[in-house]
Amino acid sequence: MTAAVDARLPVTGGVHLAVRSSNPDGPEVPVLLVHGLASNARTWDDVADRLVELGHPVAAVDQRGHGRSDKPDTGYDFATVTADLAAVIGGLAWSDDRRPLVAGQSWGGNVVLELAVRHPAATRAIACVDGGTLEVARHFPTWEQCLAAMTPPRLAGLSARELETMVRTWHPDWSPAGVAGTLANMEVLPDGTISPWLSLDHHLAVVRQLWEHHPPERWPLVGVPVLLIPSVLADDFGIAAAEAALAPGRLRVAGFPGADHDVHIQHPVEVADLLHAFCRERLSE
Repeated sequence: MTAAVDARLPVTGGVHLAVRSSNPDGPEVPVLLVHGLASNARTWDDVADRLVELGHPVAAVDQRGHGRSDKPDTGYDFATVTADLAAVIGGLAWSDDRRPLVAGQSWGGNVVLELAVRHPAATRAIACVDGGTLEVARHFPTWEQCLAAMTPPRLAGLSARELETMVRTWHPDWSPAGVAGTLANMEVLPDGTISPWLSLDHHLAVVRQLWEHHPPERWPLVGVPVLLIPSVLADDFGIAAAEAALAPGRLRVAGFPGADHDVHIQHPVEVADLLHAFCRERLSE
């Protein structure tokens, strides 16, 4: 992130989260960027740089257990992680007419949906980037099925160089910053091998919360404007539930059919431009 300032802000239960911020005096609506499961703040670097160019104050946060943030054994439920974000917003002094647009990707999309429900005064609007709408339990009716499908692969022991080769092979169209941000999901140990910043136990605690989360029940409780940026426009992706629940003019859908799940890494300028346009169109009054 251009001219980023790294800080650690206190949140729920004495935990501290790592926050990267830039352009604090920008004239446009502030934007808080929230990563997905097993990810980290730096995956947003290209999006953040573009938003700064457009005049937005920007911050990206490592959620608890992730990246450079504290890694407590508890607090991976939606009540706690949303309280964490509300505390980060307060720590950035983004309140009243400086309330932010909060954008979350994947699990982060579900988190910002819950933030809008549980802390309605904290945000001016939310954006869900390939997240927030998919109801995991519809695809995996039992917890055992969900656990089998969503337990992460074992990457510990790979070298950092091996992982970089894999990411570049899988995603040849990603920018150097996008690749670097993805590699930052891992800690590089002194012997050159990698280990996920998010432990397996904490990862599965988040997965359990996702399996128990039902977005169609939450959308009617959202009182702020919503931008959905999905990579899938199929009926089972949950977009219709949001459209049915939100008042006319409250929701905008701008999809990238066929894009990577990490839409914000593959198409960072386009995602940033959508966030900027949404702020101008829906939050200017």
